[in-house]
Amino acid sequence: MIAGREIILDTETTGFKPEEGHRIAEIGAVELINHVPTGETFHVYINPERDMPKESEAVHGLTNAFLKDKPVFADIADAFIAFIGDAPLVIHNASFDMAFINAELSYTGRAAIPFERVVDTLQIARQKFPMAPNSLDALCKRFGVDNSKRTKHGALLDSELLAEVYLELIGGRQTTLVLQSTLTSRRNLNPGSHTVRARPHALQPRINQEELLAHQSLVEMLGPEALWSKLH
Repeated sequence: MIAGREIILDTETTGFKPEEGHRIAEIGAVELINHVPTGETFHVYINPERDMPKESEAVHGLTNAFLKDKPVFADIADAFIAFIGDAPLVIHNASFDMAFINAELSYTGRAAIPFERVVDTLQIARQKFPMAPNSLDALCKRFGVDNSKRTKHGALLDSELLAEVYLELIGGRQTTLVLQSTLTSRRNLNPGSHTVRARPHALQPRINQEELLAHQSLVEMLGPEALWSKLH
């Protein structure tokens, strides 16, 4: 397990419920480490092994003709599992995507991914902004995230947008500022916790003889009434 690693994940499907025979048609995922995108992604189109309803095609633009020569889920399952590893999965409206992912895993005889491993950004957004619209588009607008390329849903693009939204939701862009503020506050609250010790050896002077003589000459030119003469 890589410390601080998270996977932002999204899927596109043929419909709303796997129990009604709907399947995954696209998976997109983005890797974060310590809340910073690494540039590593996972993206694949999948032959859902069934027809694409026109209503779903209107949402993501994936057609039967486009998907017919793509790999089936069983062919990409190992690569998908290897990419996500044991990292937490960050998903918007996670119950939807996880239902499909676990259904597809079950079809290939693989174990389900426990929901405890999932971070649902929709739930986070609803807690932070109750009674407000919290779709991905609404959150992009709220946080000033550019979603102008999102003319249709797309698993990889949506994962990239969600990565930016997620950082805003958790304050990830200000992590270092918060840490510095916390350290400063602790120092201010506990001034006695920092012991000042004398140096074991005096520092060597950095002024050479020529500079010292020039300084003495300048002080003499200032006269006995100069402030420097009164202080030294």
